[in-house]
Amino acid sequence: MRVEGLFSLQGKVIVITGAAGLLGRRHAEAVGIAGGIPVLLDKSEAALREAASYLESKNVPSFHCETLDITNEVDVSTCCEKVLSKFGHVDGLINNAANNPAVKENDDLDKDFSRLENFPLSQWQQDMNVGVTGAFLCAKYFGYAISKNPEGGTILNISSDLGLIAPDQRLYRKEGVSENNQPVKPVTYSVAKTALIGLTRYLATYWADKNVRSNVLCPGGVENGQGGTFIQHVSSRIPLGRMAKADEYQGTVIWLLSQAASYVNGSVISADGGRTTW
Repeated sequence: MRVEGLFSLQGKVIVITGAAGLLGRRHAEAVGIAGGIPVLLDKSEAALREAASYLESKNVPSFHCETLDITNEVDVSTCCEKVLSKFGHVDGLINNAANNPAVKENDDLDKDFSRLENFPLSQWQQDMNVGVTGAFLCAKYFGYAISKNPEGGTILNISSDLGLIAPDQRLYRKEGVSENNQPVKPVTYSVAKTALIGLTRYLATYWADKNVRSNVLCPGGVENGQGGTFIQHVSSRIPLGRMAKADEYQGTVIWLLSQAASYVNGSVISADGGRTTW
């Protein structure tokens, strides 16, 4: 096979959760440019319309959108049946959906809800449902569909550098705020992203005999309108000296989905500018 053919996704149906988000639509764009058919799943119909307009502006020739709450098993099962009915097969799954709770969930200055001792159980359950349970359910149905293909396929879970290291809470400190009320990165994001690494390893062995490869990508933070001071502080912790651009993960996504990565299975791929090496 020629080198350019190794990276082709021609005719491959790739399901993407959280596809209307900042990175989700970039994953969909990458799949489409590589010749695949991205199936965009997201809870928000309005956001999916915006994502569709984005893909059209990027000249992605073929894609499909479905609204879906990935925490609802009946809905996931039904959606999988619809996709199979339309395309006849599913070749890949990108578990990209996640809640990313704000550092501060409440304007009450006397009770910072981002702190562990104040963090609401309801928020924990919601974040874990989306980030972990949703990925499990999509693997259960779409992954099983992939395992039925004669040539198998791929599952790519999107974790984070915070699935490998703890948040540096110094990034979120505010002057003039008492120690007990200092904002922090909430607990659920790191826990959910770490859980995806465990799910990846499980899946990498579960359907290996069906040639279903499972890997996890751990991207670093993306510059997206954060304050200049925050960007500067984060960048100082990254050997490359900057945060990522939104499109800088596309090549890695195509590689992991394609035959170019045919012997890559159960791998944890860091793409964080070197942050987790420090």
